[in-house]
Amino acid sequence: MLAKTIMVQGTASHAGKSILAAALCRIFKQDGYRVAPFKSQNMALNSFVTADGGEMGRAQVVQAEAAGIQPSVDMNPVLLKPMGNSSSQVVVLGRPLDNYTAWNYHQEQADKLWGVVTAALDRLRRSFDIVVIEGAGSPAEVNLQDTDIANMRVARQAEAPVLLAADIDRGGALAAVVGTLELLPPGDRERVKGVIINKFRGDVSLFQPAVSFLEQKTGVPVCGVVPYIDDLYIQDEDSVAMERKDYQAGNDLNKLEIAVLYLPRISNFTDFDPLESEPDVHLRYVEGNDKLGHPDLVIIPGSKNTIEDFLYLKQTGLADEIVRLARRGIPVIGICGGFQMLGKELKDPDKTESAVEHISGLGLLDMQTVFVREKVTCQVQASLAAGSKFLGSYNEPLTGYEIHMGRTELGPAARPAFLINTRSGRRVHVPDGAQSADGQVWGTYIHGIFDNDAFRRRLIDMMKKKKGLSTEEQAASINSEQKKQAAYDQLAELVRNSLNMRLIYRLMGI
Repeated sequence: MLAKTIMVQGTASHAGKSILAAALCRIFKQDGYRVAPFKSQNMALNSFVTADGGEMGRAQVVQAEAAGIQPSVDMNPVLLKPMGNSSSQVVVLGRPLDNYTAWNYHQEQADKLWGVVTAALDRLRRSFDIVVIEGAGSPAEVNLQDTDIANMRVARQAEAPVLLAADIDRGGALAAVVGTLELLPPGDRERVKGVIINKFRGDVSLFQPAVSFLEQKTGVPVCGVVPYIDDLYIQDEDSVAMERKDYQAGNDLNKLEIAVLYLPRISNFTDFDPLESEPDVHLRYVEGNDKLGHPDLVIIPGSKNTIEDFLYLKQTGLADEIVRLARRGIPVIGICGGFQMLGKELKDPDKTESAVEHISGLGLLDMQTVFVREKVTCQVQASLAAGSKFLGSYNEPLTGYEIHMGRTELGPAARPAFLINTRSGRRVHVPDGAQSADGQVWGTYIHGIFDNDAFRRRLIDMMKKKKGLSTEEQAASINSEQKKQAAYDQLAELVRNSLNMRLIYRLMGI
């Protein structure tokens, strides 16, 4: 028997579809159902690597975690990773297909991928009781309806009732709901069985006249009004969430100040969520012509286009500032693309990521990186390399994942920072990353390195000692996994209390 389905679409991008889908996954799990998420086509630079080495969007990973299951590329069979210049890398079932312009993708590829989408959806529906489907953007984008593989075509294929979510925090929610329904063809309009008003602030009782208006105007019931959700330890889907990040220098001298470079093509910025959650850390983002100031640590994050983002650092003067701080003894860390920027040279002879074939890097580490077409996507287990100085003696195992297309060679003045012991379940012995002789500058290809609680706490404590801060009253160690699961439960409770779940179950035929 195929799984029952429910689909969350939005009146626009960032209406809150991903978080609502995650909440429904958790609610159905709590109610005893085997539930899986699904989004046929996701556009995001926040991605994850599954246990078998497939790459998928972070939003469906969050939803799978909320459902209590392991992520699978079937949950996000098509991932578009923007590269700039209106082009994206297209990842299909976890593996890169090629780079396409937006026009070429919609005209030449989207319809060809429909069979991949339906096969993945069918596999999920044969394995679970309920599949929670997330749409993309808006179903009313009439210019894209002929090549749609993400919204109403999926709803028809899955015979899914659609809940239409509108973001009231940005304004215009009533008009967005009415306008979206008006622009849908009659058959698709009939498939919309409920409306969700999302991100509401204030007294919901004062909104009841608007609810009545919507129901009378559209004939579609309002399933609930969900309050604005903030301060939950749930990872964001993509860089629109950066609008809520902190860009101001801290003034608490008892906290470590960590500055993260906000690159134009920043990827996997969720790497830094665990640091941001630490009570004795002030983490801020630096972009454009902002000054780095006087942080205790600088981090250069991952990038979908390392050379172009490094050119941005040079043009804004931030590259010179990083070097200046490093020479003053301020630690600098690079993750993935940020790690590549720390070296002496970046080469892209096949123009894999950029039209620029060669550029000099920051020169803080004795190494060079060459970009190749083969992409490394692996979950890894690692340990600190012998002789590593940036953490002192540290013997705890580390976990994370690799997503990169560069190959880095170390010169005689650099040493590996980590040793990868397992890749996708296979025993290996592969050096990773690099560090300077004094350990003040280091980098790694391992995403999720700060999710390792003991590693993160040791790094913070060592920097606190360097700053002259006491570690005797250090913050209680945070268990990231427990905090994450508690957040999913909190999200489910909030959304369950806001929605008419009896109606939603009835719409699904349960």
